Amino acid sequence: MAEQQPLVLLVDDEEDLCTLMQMSLSRMGIRTHIAHRLSEARQCLTEHQYDACLTDLNLPDGNGLQLLQWMNEHCPSLPVAVLTAYGNMEIAIAALKAGAFDFVSKPINPKHLEQLLQKALNKPIPSTAPQEDTLEYKMLIGQSLPIQQLRITLKKIARSQAPVFITGESGTGKEVVANLVHRLSNRNEGPFIAINCGAIPSDLMESELFGHKKGSFTGATQDKQGLIQSAHGGSLFLDEIAELPLSMQVKLLRAVQEKRIRPVGADHEIDVDFRIISASHQDLDGLVQQGRFRQDLFFRIHVMDLELPPLRERGNDILLLAQHFIQKICSEWDIKAKALTERAQDFLLNQYYPGNVRELRNIIERAITLSDTDSIDLPHLQSAPLRRSAPVLDHTDASQAVAMASVTSMPLKKLPEEGLEPYLENIEKEILLNALNLTHWNRTLAAKKLGMSFRSLRYRLKKFGLDTDEE
Repeated sequence: MAEQQPLVLLVDDEEDLCTLMQMSLSRMGIRTHIAHRLSEARQCLTEHQYDACLTDLNLPDGNGLQLLQWMNEHCPSLPVAVLTAYGNMEIAIAALKAGAFDFVSKPINPKHLEQLLQKALNKPIPSTAPQEDTLEYKMLIGQSLPIQQLRITLKKIARSQAPVFITGESGTGKEVVANLVHRLSNRNEGPFIAINCGAIPSDLMESELFGHKKGSFTGATQDKQGLIQSAHGGSLFLDEIAELPLSMQVKLLRAVQEKRIRPVGADHEIDVDFRIISASHQDLDGLVQQGRFRQDLFFRIHVMDLELPPLRERGNDILLLAQHFIQKICSEWDIKAKALTERAQDFLLNQYYPGNVRELRNIIERAITLSDTDSIDLPHLQSAPLRRSAPVLDHTDASQAVAMASVTSMPLKKLPEEGLEPYLENIEKEILLNALNLTHWNRTLAAKKLGMSFRSLRYRLKKFGLDTDEE
């Protein structure tokens, strides 16, 4: 028995355009129904089972956003793409935020339309595995409320083609989450290309991202495919996107909007089909205000937001992750897995983890190396330069609160001969420098990480001669 052709609903009041799209889709083996009004579209969706929907934003009795809202209530799993006038990007992004699968600009490019519908009709097969064996549970370890909410959001986002922007402190697992978005989506059979924008030299960035033709510059002895083209059919993950120079931001914006790129030295553009996922630990909104990041690119990539929680806010997930890393590392080293003692568990639960999950793995790896027994105990962990979080009061007693919090997480040693106050001041200075280095000397962010006001931080910087601003 032949497989039934997919059925797509076209919603647009331009009869000629509907006829042209119907002919194009027919050649692709896709059946279509047509509705010219919002009311007709609702009736069709009530009476028939569709595999996808294409809707214009402007309709005689309403608009496509109203249809999207109605469909979110009555047929939330049906992929919907919107048709939008060329250059009307703000409305297209509003549609993506409202739940649209993707959008197509008018005049319609038949090739782009075909690629879009292939993705819409290629629905990921729901997993029949037990919940704990599903991909999102294997890749996102933890049972805390922030992680449970993240799994739910990820599954919703994965159904869309909308750009995803991931924020979170360093070490929270942004690339892991980006990879999970890709693997849960209908692009999972395509490539996942991850790029750290801060790791590419500025003079090589255009060639690395867009590729180049032979002879386009000194040393180019052959054609090179760029990383963006390598992501064709899949997902492109740009980590630390704030590090992109402004000139590259312009070119990236065109690639994302037009789905076309021009390699260095080429005389024609190349079609590319990719979903962009980006991430940064920096405040992009602030960089836009400073003129260091393009506002149009910011809005284009900032459609679906994911904020990853810091490890210190995930409670007992710390121990679940520690056990996971112990099993993984011991298996890789072909040694018997070690157990965490009770006081080692208490110690891990009370640390601040400025480096988050990445830091926890490093701590566990160091502890396994130091342990000569079947267990990991407090001395094996205390060699790590950890810091406890502490409530900060005002500028007069906050230094002692922070410093004492650090002392309690250190191995007990005899205090130096200079006495308690100088000893605590040295620790406080070390904490301040650590926070400043982690935030690239962004004092506003450093103050936030330390749980104090900017004024309090400024007071301490002056106290230790670390305030480099000229008066």
